[in-house]
Amino acid sequence: MLEENLLSSFTFLEPELQKEILENGRYKTFEAGENLIREGQYIAGFPLVIKGLIRVTKKNQDGNELLLYYLKENEVCAMSLTCCMTRQVSQVNAVAEESVRVIILPVEYLDIWINKYPFWKQFVMQTFQNRFRELIDVVEAIAFMKLDERLIRFFEERHSKTGSKTYEGTHLDLAMQLNSSREVISRLLKKLENQGKVIMYRNFIDYSGLL
Repeated sequence: MLEENLLSSFTFLEPELQKEILENGRYKTFEAGENLIREGQYIAGFPLVIKGLIRVTKKNQDGNELLLYYLKENEVCAMSLTCCMTRQVSQVNAVAEESVRVIILPVEYLDIWINKYPFWKQFVMQTFQNRFRELIDVVEAIAFMKLDERLIRFFEERHSKTGSKTYEGTHLDLAMQLNSSREVISRLLKKLENQGKVIMYRNFIDYSGLL
């Protein structure tokens, strides 16, 4: 099962590296809402995403979340790679947005494979570049966009990553990810609903009208 999934998801990696991943990786499934990585913990292994969606966030002292980026199939968390390289505790949380299947790889192989396999090195460097670009987008959104624009951007970004046109969660969940309050987010969602751009149900939002 592990071999079949790996070969179909990471065919761009060297065959020898695929074999090493199969020999040393640990196949694991996380259900929606489960933590893969927590802030403040040392990371013993980093996940390669086989299937599903992972939300990477940063929390402030009040417990509010800031959404940094999503991880989808064929991706790895740049922040966890950084912590592995520097042997530091994690500065982010990684939570399964839906049922997720991953391969957990021991941290000691990261540097070895970078020096040994050119395609792995390219994959890691491209990961850093992609995540850096997304973090710049987050900073620009916070600095220059109004909250209603950020809310729309949140749904558009979610759709681009998953293809989904719906969001399952409370208004409070959404507010925490946008570092706002439930009352403000509820008011903005009601405005979008009145404009025919979203349809709201209990703990469920259809935002297909925005796309």
